[in-house]
Amino acid sequence: MSDQPHPQDRTRVLIPAERIQARIVELAREIRADLGDGPLTCIGVLKGSFIFMADLVRALDGPVRCEFLGVSSYHGGTRSTGVVRITEDLSHPIEGHHCLLVEDIVDTGLTLDYLRHFLEGRKPASVHTVCLLDKPGRREVEVAPDYVGFTIPDEFVVGYGLDLGEFYRNLPYIAVYSP
Repeated sequence: MSDQPHPQDRTRVLIPAERIQARIVELAREIRADLGDGPLTCIGVLKGSFIFMADLVRALDGPVRCEFLGVSSYHGGTRSTGVVRITEDLSHPIEGHHCLLVEDIVDTGLTLDYLRHFLEGRKPASVHTVCLLDKPGRREVEVAPDYVGFTIPDEFVVGYGLDLGEFYRNLPYIAVYSP
């Protein structure tokens, strides 16, 4: 696989930008309705969630703190390796905080399951999870996000923060990638 997109690579829009933005506003309302209007620490899983998290925190009313975790399980390919490793840890303690783990996509479930346990070990008041995309057809562990933007079929997607070899993150929509 090349480090750069090939001119013959194709993408097909799966979820348009307008639908994504409308759903984020709905998710923010659902989250605040359930979790209240108190302080919330949003923890973005880098790199894929950064665009989703930026839009989500702007849509959330009330006090919001932002933290990030660097996590790797793909290493440039189109399938998860199944091995989750932390590449960047939180910069501040979360003990006693109400936390919202923000994921771009839940695929095998291994990363979400690992991170839930990882964060619970830091003794927060609560850990809830939100993902932009849920791909339940690829689950390897039984895990369900608390809030889901869209459920999608088992296709490799790019855009809106999701990448292939660090490319395509800048697309304003979610697209199915075809080499």
